[in-house]
Amino acid sequence: MEDLAAQDSQLLDVASVEGIDVTQKLALAQGELALELNALLTRLSYVDQLFWLAPQPDLGSVVVTPALKLWHTFRSLEMVYSDAFNSQLNDRYAGKRDQFHSRAKWAYEALVQAGIGVASVPVPRAATPAVTAAAAPAPGVPLPDETYYVTMAWVNAAGEDGACAVPATIATTGSSLLVQPAGAPPKTAAGWNVYVGVGPDSMALQNGSPIAIGQTWLQPAALAAGRPPGPGQCPSYLKPVPRVIQRG
Repeated sequence: MEDLAAQDSQLLDVASVEGIDVTQKLALAQGELALELNALLTRLSYVDQLFWLAPQPDLGSVVVTPALKLWHTFRSLEMVYSDAFNSQLNDRYAGKRDQFHSRAKWAYEALVQAGIGVASVPVPRAATPAVTAAAAPAPGVPLPDETYYVTMAWVNAAGEDGACAVPATIATTGSSLLVQPAGAPPKTAAGWNVYVGVGPDSMALQNGSPIAIGQTWLQPAALAAGRPPGPGQCPSYLKPVPRVIQRG
């Protein structure tokens, strides 16, 4: 949402006035991009078969690069203003719609020119962890009474973090907190990291090394001053997208 508002300062006002669910537009735009990326990856598979047989990347191994993020942002904004125009037939909304359509096309071309970011050992985004109050590890030494934000990320064998989960929140009173991953771990995960803070922008890594699959995390009495959550995996390589027209 912040990325959209940064590109268009009037977005939230327009969405409020016209009754548009921007979160839904973000999800719809993501679905459209997924279909188009699948088409690109299918094209890559066809071209590579002309030269060698090798495992081809699929949608689950695609990493969010700056070009892909911009494509999603501009496509979402285009959908918002398309909805607003269809509701009011206001030429101002039509101009914004067309503007962001052009920007989305530009971002798509930038993605094609740069290549699709691919992770060799992809780690999906974690789900929001289960966080509960628990007795402190050392008797009589609980966490300071506070509302804490807690997130986690799966880690592969190379030590690469996947994208962090939407944070959970918990208010403690004379206790610590226990963190447990939600759902089954992905096949590529070798462990997980936990991030805790007193605000959504102050979360920091708490564990010194990845926590083993199947284990939980009991927060010590003091918060560690580790690194903040990262944006997710960097691409292992960029897969070129050749401009090939298949002949039937």
